[in-house]
Amino acid sequence: MAETSQIMFTHKEVVEALIKQQGIHEGVWALLLQFGIQGANIALGSPNPVPAAIVPIMGIGLQKADQVTSISVDAAEVNPAPAQSKGGEFDHGEFFR
Repeated sequence: MAETSQIMFTHKEVVEALIKQQGIHEGVWALLLQFGIQGANIALGSPNPVPAAIVPIMGIGLQKADQVTSISVDAAEVNPAPAQSKGGEFDHGEFFR
């Protein structure tokens, strides 16, 4: 059996993983990609170069969103906050008094 060399994720899966990694428990969050742009002259198999744009991905992150879409999720659904335990006094018993 061939070894897997690539694993692909949907936009929502990436957002969900980032939300969990950051410990976010509320709000709608969307995928954010920050692009850069650079120009260059490149040759495409011919001796005559042509102008081209190089668009690298400079960063990947999250940004707040207004609604759930194909690139956003509700953090409360995918990473609910842990249940709060009801506080109270600890009874040390007779031995510790």
